[in-house]
Amino acid sequence: MAMDKQDKKRIVLKVGSNVLTKETDHISRGKIEDIGRQIVAMQDEYEFVIVSSGAIAVAKQFVNLESNGAAINVKQALASIGQPHLMRIFQESFRDLGLLTSQCLLSYSDFERAQSKKNIVNTINVLLANHYIPIINENDTVATDEIQFGDNDKLAALTASLLKADKLLIATNTNGVYTKESVEDNTYDTIASVDNINALENEIIAETSTHGTGGMKSKIEAARIAQEAHIETWVVNGLRDNFIVDAINEQYPFTKIILENKVEPIN
Repeated sequence: MAMDKQDKKRIVLKVGSNVLTKETDHISRGKIEDIGRQIVAMQDEYEFVIVSSGAIAVAKQFVNLESNGAAINVKQALASIGQPHLMRIFQESFRDLGLLTSQCLLSYSDFERAQSKKNIVNTINVLLANHYIPIINENDTVATDEIQFGDNDKLAALTASLLKADKLLIATNTNGVYTKESVEDNTYDTIASVDNINALENEIIAETSTHGTGGMKSKIEAARIAQEAHIETWVVNGLRDNFIVDAINEQYPFTKIILENKVEPIN
């Protein structure tokens, strides 16, 4: 039996560039369709807000800009070119599945003003109530934070906090967060559940993803923001087919960053 929409659990899903490209040089329509199919399968119980990277990656498929300024300005221009293409791919892929989409461009300054925060919440609540899936990206034309740092991880955490989400899912290209020791010896053991973010941060080996500007450190910082807002964060492998449904059913390894004092800190 379908649940009333006010009873649905709210998930903020952050999808990084490496997931959307499936670690290639092109946006994967198949991956976007995979996300859409899962949303359809779970729409009676869950409502989704998507925070999507990938605007710069999709622009690079179409253009090669001449640089007449700083590299950051070129990336801002690429984001401006790529954003409508990215939204078109989402819209077309989701529409074929019977899903409606909307675009929301936000910047960090929006989270610092009371009226802006109220407007964001009201707008997204109306969209969700009318069965539209908000797809959020940073307004890269006027803001550069996510271009330089974090691949939208922090934006997703702030969004989840503002919208009082039930869960923040960060889709990346690993089976969650690995222990430092297992990375060093190439065995890649996933930390299944942890509440001590400082201890978790000590497990991180510095790295940066190919297309994004993230890496695991920015995901841990996002989880810290979410934890302070009493929201659990899952770091899941978005390269897998059916990764959201399978994570909810715990059918593959991933990392849960739960609220404090729920489990013993990792060693």
